[in-house]
Amino acid sequence: MKVEYGTSQDLESWMELVKKVRWNFPGLETEEALEDHRQTVLRFMAERRALCVKNADHVIGVLLLSKKHNMICCLAVDPAFRRNGIASALLEQALSELDRSGNITVTTFREHDEKGTAPRALYRRFGFTDGKLLTEFGYPVQEFVRRGKP
Repeated sequence: MKVEYGTSQDLESWMELVKKVRWNFPGLETEEALEDHRQTVLRFMAERRALCVKNADHVIGVLLLSKKHNMICCLAVDPAFRRNGIASALLEQALSELDRSGNITVTTFREHDEKGTAPRALYRRFGFTDGKLLTEFGYPVQEFVRRGKP
């Protein structure tokens, strides 16, 4: 499975995936929010901070990362392609691009939120541990932290 940088040529397919999974991402409920996200993805693509996995020409997994904040901003996989190692491959590539000597963060669903079962297990496999309880886009989430190794 090949992880590559997303480019503007991938944008339509990328956004098709986002629309498929938007129910699972607080803050993407409206068309306006989707358009804002589209502009964010374009910016991340231009800065080589947007990773994706494709099946032929279709984007089936995406990850946005911030080197400035040393964080995973967004990770999603097409439901039809889950449990095939796509999320792990994306996360592995992202971790190789972030500063492992510092703390790396990501936010996901809280402990008893059924949406959080799979992502929390994934992040734990990669060494992330529970952090602060937060609210994003009016939704309760939890920060996960992968401690830096100097």
